[in-house]
Amino acid sequence: QVQLVESGGGLVQAGGSLRLSCAASERTFSSSVMGWFRQAPGKERKFIAAIRRSGGIPNYADSVKGRFTIYRDVAKNTVYLQMNSLKPEDTAVYYCAAGDNVMGVTFTRNYEYWGLGTQVTVSS
Repeated sequence: QVQLVESGGGLVQAGGSLRLSCAASERTFSSSVMGWFRQAPGKERKFIAAIRRSGGIPNYADSVKGRFTIYRDVAKNTVYLQMNSLKPEDTAVYYCAAGDNVMGVTFTRNYEYWGLGTQVTVSS
């Protein structure tokens, strides 16, 4: 049973924008936290952003603060990642994740559900 499906990745020039979408099943979307991670070739998967079902200020990695925005559409069971001012170092496979640990949102181990990822490539 597919729980999370990412879309919206692609090739973009540096300085451009992309919006990633993560469509979730109703059960998965009810998780306490939804997050985005990314993984570049040969590197570990890293936290990008997270948003809590209860509200509050989303969390962001320092590398994307001011450029990326995470938000959710409850009616569509979808979480988005708006990415602006993209840089070549943003190139990676981006993964959506869902979990119930609202304190450890930056750790991959705290997420129970993962999508298959979507490729984002930023050319210089």
